[in-house]
Amino acid sequence: MKTLPALALLLALAAPAAADEPAPLQAVPELDLQRYSGTWHEIARLPMYFERRCVGDITATYIPLESGRVQVRNACLRDDGVRMQSVGMARRAGEHPAKLEVRFAPGWLSFLPMVWADYWVIALDEDYRWALVGEPDREYLWFLSREPAMDAATFEALKDKARALGYSLDELIVVVPPRAD
Repeated sequence: MKTLPALALLLALAAPAAADEPAPLQAVPELDLQRYSGTWHEIARLPMYFERRCVGDITATYIPLESGRVQVRNACLRDDGVRMQSVGMARRAGEHPAKLEVRFAPGWLSFLPMVWADYWVIALDEDYRWALVGEPDREYLWFLSREPAMDAATFEALKDKARALGYSLDELIVVVPPRAD
């Protein structure tokens, strides 16, 4: 009989920790790859190893291919003044339209699961003017805009949205300071 109170105490102590866990991350319900294609400007991001030397003029261009995949061209201005570009590939991850996987490894390695990284569109303007892109573990996050800059009100609303989705923005890197429109 003494185990029942001990079990109840253990469950009570564990409950707050479970309540602190954010719900599983969800992608937006719909994504039209044709509308999403084109060039996006990175406004802010969480630290990402591959962008460690990028200091400005960061873009991602998506080009739909007849195969259903999407060519991805990422470019940035490095801290040494050199413009850098990498070309990769994106594909849908299963049936969900806004859950993609990207790879920048050579095509001959594409059979390896570990070369593909999750790329989920987790918030998207109805007119495709801005997007939040992340992944299920919430380690990476990008604030993207069709324009080279974003107004302060939209930027603050997207930060609030990211926090509500369970992201910590303590290490957020603001690439392009928001406009005070």
